[in-house]
Amino acid sequence: MNNQLYNHWSEIKYLKDLVTNPLIEVGNYSYYSGYYGNQNFEDGCVRYLWGDDKSRKLFNPINDFGWHLDKLIIGNYVCIASGVIILMGGNHNHHSEWITVYPFTEQIERSYEPKGDTVIKSDAWIGMNAMIMPGVTIGEGAIVAAGSVVLKDVPPYTIVGGNPAKEIRKRFSDSEIDKLLELRWFDWERNKIEKAVPLLSSGSINQLYDFYLNEVKIK
Repeated sequence: MNNQLYNHWSEIKYLKDLVTNPLIEVGNYSYYSGYYGNQNFEDGCVRYLWGDDKSRKLFNPINDFGWHLDKLIIGNYVCIASGVIILMGGNHNHHSEWITVYPFTEQIERSYEPKGDTVIKSDAWIGMNAMIMPGVTIGEGAIVAAGSVVLKDVPPYTIVGGNPAKEIRKRFSDSEIDKLLELRWFDWERNKIEKAVPLLSSGSINQLYDFYLNEVKIK
């Protein structure tokens, strides 16, 4: 595994170069900017998810207890800032409906409850020190403001912020979002994306859509 230490805040590391956990799926060009967080991605940014190198050496809840473990699924071109916490399934042994929330060792096998996969879809941006709770889906092109705590799903191309995170605004109109979800630039072949970079780095959704119709969809 590549060295996960960062030399400067401007440095990023692509997740495909960092992840070894079989329960984490990562897309192309998604990155972690971890300089200020001073933590590894899959054992620091991602928390309580069995499957990293350390936890695999300690125990195996799939074989030992028959647990169905949640996955972390990250799309293409996702930006994850320093200090982000993605809280996962390894600590779902506290039951509010039981008399005690204390996880007695002899009850661990039956107390675990999956929360569902956590999904960060393509082109999302997770701001510094945000926390993503288990089982949440962050939609395509969504932005999670710094310091937010996300308890529920975030729609595509929506900005959320706060604790708990609430919608601040849509990034574009509904019709523009529909076009972006149809053309899905982040799934194109890399050479097409590179050709479209000037449009992607602008607000010209209609021009990007025309590019998609003429250069991508017809192929």
